[in-house]
Amino acid sequence: MEAAPALVHLVSPFINFRDFDFGEGSHHGYRWVDAKHFRLPSEVLDDREVLAALIAHPQFRDTYDGGGVQDWPRHGQWWLNRITPDRYEAVDAATAVDVIRSWANQHGNIPEPLEARLSQEVYRLIRRATSTYVLGQLAEDALHDYGPIHIDYHELVVIDRSAASLALLVAADD
Repeated sequence: MEAAPALVHLVSPFINFRDFDFGEGSHHGYRWVDAKHFRLPSEVLDDREVLAALIAHPQFRDTYDGGGVQDWPRHGQWWLNRITPDRYEAVDAATAVDVIRSWANQHGNIPEPLEARLSQEVYRLIRRATSTYVLGQLAEDALHDYGPIHIDYHELVVIDRSAASLALLVAADD
């Protein structure tokens, strides 16, 4: 079997809710959005092949616990070998935006500067995408040896063929 062409990791901006003033009596809930941006390979791949290339990429080996990317068989709360392209469910842009917006506003409205940053760096990507996927429910035995580590965890893959880009968006809490 021939290996899929590799994605090229570009940048990984991080939006930390702690950096925004939630006002008196409100809290940020120790939430954040981690976005890993990639350039698609020049070879034409279907979406399942692109998802397989993402899963195979070293940047995918991040448990989002503050340790960063490691050479280990874990991703998020799960064993890496339990995540396959078929575990991602195609969703439309409105559904994808709602996943993030509902999560972000679960404790009340977020500050306008944070909403503006999410609009610019997350919602805009989703709306421009040619396809968007949400990581579906995984079996309980897919949790790795110290997962779950987050109360809320949402993962989206945003593919923009016209920009030859992919973004892995993880929205979670500490």
